Amino acid sequence: MSYVTANGIQIEYETFGDKNDSPILLIVGIISQLIMWDDLLCEKLANAGHYVIRFDNRDVGLSTKFESAGTPDLAKAFSNLMQGKPISAPYTFSDMSNDTVGLMDALGISKAHVCGMSMGAGIAQTIAIEHPDRLLSLISIYGSTGNPQLPKAKPEAFQSLIAPFPKEKEAVLERVVDTYLLFAGSGFSFNKEWHDNLARRSYDRGLSPGSLNRQLLAGLGLNRKPALANIKVPTLVIHGTEDPIMPVEGGKDTAETIPNSELMLIEGMGHDLPKLGGAWDQITDRIIKFCSNIEH
Repeated sequence: MSYVTANGIQIEYETFGDKNDSPILLIVGIISQLIMWDDLLCEKLANAGHYVIRFDNRDVGLSTKFESAGTPDLAKAFSNLMQGKPISAPYTFSDMSNDTVGLMDALGISKAHVCGMSMGAGIAQTIAIEHPDRLLSLISIYGSTGNPQLPKAKPEAFQSLIAPFPKEKEAVLERVVDTYLLFAGSGFSFNKEWHDNLARRSYDRGLSPGSLNRQLLAGLGLNRKPALANIKVPTLVIHGTEDPIMPVEGGKDTAETIPNSELMLIEGMGHDLPKLGGAWDQITDRIIKFCSNIEH
């Protein structure tokens, strides 16, 4: 792995494949690290003719942390949101989209297929809004438009996400895997060994619990729906029908809002990319086919 300085911060990244191939940039979700995009998944995309770039967002993993910003008060932020008051956040999706474009600049990439999952989908959408000339296509996986009229996350799933982290390592790992399990849908087997390993690797690379609140605030209250209606780049929207964090209506709203989007619904998938049961192949095969029809 390597790092670059972009948008005034250090960004840790890793690549797969030939740099002369069509680039696809993978953006992870909240408090997740680049290893959430599994090696085999990245290798499959690379073997299909893509230069794959995965990276740690700001404030996670080996990229620059923002611990000096402190841990925001989520209760106060949600209260302000409900009252129509401004929300103070250490950084926003615009900042994170500028990080991503800065990484592209540092790597000499003028345009890429930009693929984000969860919070990463929100960042990818923001890039499409604010830097439309940098995208070959937009791929939004279990994302949303930020439309305040959409259904909210299931309470038990959201509470698991925002619950305070324990102090001891093994307790942290147990909490993370329990959350993975709660986010999973019923249509695919849960690979506990894989998730245990992912949690342990994430902890050892630099799990930063304080970044959770900061990243939650980055996109809180941002309604991208009006701006997304003006997106011109080819767009693929992928969503699970059993997503407890970002209900499927968020994916449908994204596809309905962005002109000429393709929508792929995966029955029984939750807020995850299941390693077992064929979801990876469904997703990667569709991405590969979708990108192959777009001129590099």
